[in-house]
Amino acid sequence: MRSDVEHFKCEIENGIATVRLDRPDRKNPLTFDSYAELRDWFRDLVYADDVDVVIFGSNGGNFSSGGDVHDIIGPLTRMNMKELLQFTRMTGDLVKAIVNCGKPVIAAVDGICVGAGAIIAMASDLRIATPEAKTAFLFTRVGLAGCDMGACAILPRIIGQTRAAELLYTGRSMSADEGERWGFFNRLTDAGALEADALKLAQQIQAGPNFAHMMTKTMLAQEWAMSIEQAIEAEAQAQAICMQTGDFERAYKAFVAKERPVFEGD
Repeated sequence: MRSDVEHFKCEIENGIATVRLDRPDRKNPLTFDSYAELRDWFRDLVYADDVDVVIFGSNGGNFSSGGDVHDIIGPLTRMNMKELLQFTRMTGDLVKAIVNCGKPVIAAVDGICVGAGAIIAMASDLRIATPEAKTAFLFTRVGLAGCDMGACAILPRIIGQTRAAELLYTGRSMSADEGERWGFFNRLTDAGALEADALKLAQQIQAGPNFAHMMTKTMLAQEWAMSIEQAIEAEAQAQAICMQTGDFERAYKAFVAKERPVFEGD
């Protein structure tokens, strides 16, 4: 997987990729270029054998301030409908790419996490935050609907319909304590320990059966649109596939030998 990206930072080490927006002086806003490059990077991740887990990290004490006011919001006011739809579809494609990348994604959130930044955290599989994290889906603050980049579909599934409705209608910040209490954040950690805790969680996941993790992520996404009967059948097929993997056999042999299994992702 390529780490020589232009519009965000990317480091890959021992199967764990850490990405972060890289404009800390402006609280890491997104631009047209960073949207597109992140979308393409996560799309390519499906085919990457050298990455098992992704950490989407903070930078300079903040996660992301969302779409850049000067580089994105201003130009949007001068676009026609066709151009606007191309943009909104592109931003939605970033969420699709994160959801469908086949790798667990951990958001490590510090400070400001608003607008499209909040959406990226929302689209991640797991979220760790500092007590200073402030998360806001503030689209109504700029005269737009709260239904941006899948927020009306995904956020209620994480924190519940009425809580999501409050955040999406008002655009107010959700505190870190609220986020943990409501289930948006898996847990809170001190700012100085955020990166280490995210890495520890990534390593814990990576030590598991990574092919099976891909199947779990796939089912988590696909079963939103399934009936219970369809979901049970889909999981039966997914599990039967996993039962043909080397990791399943390794786990059995390790159990018999009373040893800890060492998974290889095949």
